[in-house]
Amino acid sequence: MAADVWDSSLYDDRHSFVWKAGSDLLGLLDPQPGERILDVGCGTGHLTAQIAEKGADVVGLDASLSMVAQARQNFPKLKFQLADVRDFQVDGLFDAVFSNAALHWVREAESAIGSMARVLKPGGRLVLEMGGQGNIARVMAGTEAVLRGAGYRAEHTWYFPSIGEYASLLEKHGFLVRLAQNFGRWTQLEHPERGLREWLEMFGGAYFEDVPKDRRDGLVRAIEERLRPELWCDGSWFADYRRLRVVAERP
Repeated sequence: MAADVWDSSLYDDRHSFVWKAGSDLLGLLDPQPGERILDVGCGTGHLTAQIAEKGADVVGLDASLSMVAQARQNFPKLKFQLADVRDFQVDGLFDAVFSNAALHWVREAESAIGSMARVLKPGGRLVLEMGGQGNIARVMAGTEAVLRGAGYRAEHTWYFPSIGEYASLLEKHGFLVRLAQNFGRWTQLEHPERGLREWLEMFGGAYFEDVPKDRRDGLVRAIEERLRPELWCDGSWFADYRRLRVVAERP
């Protein structure tokens, strides 16, 4: 498993919009009392807890030790497991697999889909939301232009598929796709002046892996200057999110 790069305290403190924006996804999941549900990429456990409040038997799964530790602290009565969605073991099968804002971190999408298919009961459902085609296009373009202009690689680790690409992978693994949407969700970042900087710190670390620490602050200031005309509005930073939302069934 790769080194843990997540700061779970910063995630809860400054980036709660991630799980709050996923709350309406729970309406599509519609968890029922007694159902067994797996929350993939559960982070610090807030949506896992909301699923449990509906009476479901839920297990949260995340590849980050920091996130799982924070989830267990936040919700000590719930079950959380440290595991990689590409290859994990759980006891028994599930009525549903749920995932919010996690699967765009998994470039090996087919491995993840195969793993999720294996743990679903026949008739079980997959309900997910992730970054889709066009997600943070402005953030990426501005960041990469500044870093490459300074002589750095500016490579990211995200996976933002189109509807057609992701639906085809699901069908390859036997899923019947019931719903697939790509929609915009411009999102206000939580700290008015430092929002973009903190977003890059939390989510864009791969961009800066080959940048010496003493150069990062100056480059981030240059990124802010470049993106301010596009992403700064009424005293706040915004991220130009596009989400891919999918509901699928395992026949």
